[in-house]
Amino acid sequence: MQPIVSKFGGSSLADADQIRKVRAIVAADPRRCWVVPSAPGRRHPGDAKVTDLLYLCHELASQGVTFQEAFGPVCQRYRQIVSDLGLDLDLDPLLNEARERITYNGRHGLSADYAASRGEAINGRIVAAVLGCPCIEPTELIYFNARGRLDEDRTYAAITERLAGLDRAVIPGFYGLGADGNVKTFSRGGSDVTGSIIARGVGAETYENWTDVHGLLITDPAVVPDAFTIEVVTYRELRELSYSGARVLHEDAVFPVRAAGIPVNIRNTNDPDHPGTLIVDSDHPQAKISYEITGIAGRKDFTVIQIEKSMMNSEIGFGKRVLEVLADHGISFEHMPSGIDTLSVVVADTRLEGKLDDVLAALQASVKPDKIEVDSNLAVIATVGRGMSHLPGMSAKLFKALGDAGVNIRMIDQGSSELNIIVGVNIEQYELAVRSIYHAFVSDTTTPRAVNA
Repeated sequence: MQPIVSKFGGSSLADADQIRKVRAIVAADPRRCWVVPSAPGRRHPGDAKVTDLLYLCHELASQGVTFQEAFGPVCQRYRQIVSDLGLDLDLDPLLNEARERITYNGRHGLSADYAASRGEAINGRIVAAVLGCPCIEPTELIYFNARGRLDEDRTYAAITERLAGLDRAVIPGFYGLGADGNVKTFSRGGSDVTGSIIARGVGAETYENWTDVHGLLITDPAVVPDAFTIEVVTYRELRELSYSGARVLHEDAVFPVRAAGIPVNIRNTNDPDHPGTLIVDSDHPQAKISYEITGIAGRKDFTVIQIEKSMMNSEIGFGKRVLEVLADHGISFEHMPSGIDTLSVVVADTRLEGKLDDVLAALQASVKPDKIEVDSNLAVIATVGRGMSHLPGMSAKLFKALGDAGVNIRMIDQGSSELNIIVGVNIEQYELAVRSIYHAFVSDTTTPRAVNA
């Protein structure tokens, strides 16, 4: 029997009631052997995440300011959870140790990574007590090299050795041991990465990622409130959707499980019977296609730098010089649509902040264009689906939907893989454009269309 690794996010562990749901989920399937918890998240709008409070504690301590006002709610939160669960568990030694090690006395005091990691470390003890199994310290399993990257050989060897002989265990997410011997965390949301690493290390059948949504939705529910859940998405499609703005799974969490061919299942702790979204390789038996598209994602606040020069197409190295200017200013670009005598680069506004004038001057000097225009107020929308290349008329259907809605298309870009169609629209038409695309391809009256991919 292959095990299942189950990672539970902060919303799934926000209070005692949520932790009881987790206990029921784990008990429902004996294959759920390895449980990876996050720190407690928000219980309601306006509530604070424990991780945010711990980062604040470190910031205050590093300035020589007392942090009791921030640390007190952390202690109260954990004690309340333990009390509500009726556990015989004394957390004071752990809380006191965390307080003392965060405190700065002159040059003393541990890093922000250590402070933030205490959220998962302490919550892991609670979840382990509820499940009646050991809590394994992640610094015994997950190792980073001197460059701050995962030391794969050491990590997977440690997982195999340390977990051997155990039937079930809790492994707190988000952190491991740095090359300097101190606690090191992944970036925010890094418990997803821990779960993925453990799944690969134990050869899991599935990596379950439990959160407070049913999975990955076809598009943003803030724009389309009735958006359907994606039943199955491939890793390639997920990468495209994540790059274009969709956020469910930490992007680094994909690589360990994908390398091992382990499916990821996004599930809802509050509705455990819902199948959620399954993330698989394109050749996986369950990689079916239910709709003509898989998802729609987008981001706002882009700028287009439009460069025009006669006979540009015959000038060798023109595009290279444009990109060198961006690279020299530390700017990455998103898209680069072009014509015979025109070339445009689409850049996120945040990357251009304070640099635009210098970039324009450098472009004038490097490529000597006939004209440069700068056009801001752009939103970029990606329509993604591995079945798109097998169906004629997909582009026409998308553009007709936007045209019928009165949306002005300012940019079109499509990759050679035909996995997506990207359009740029005015920011004020972003929501209208997303809704128009959604209802053209997936609506309440749409019957799922079989696609042979």
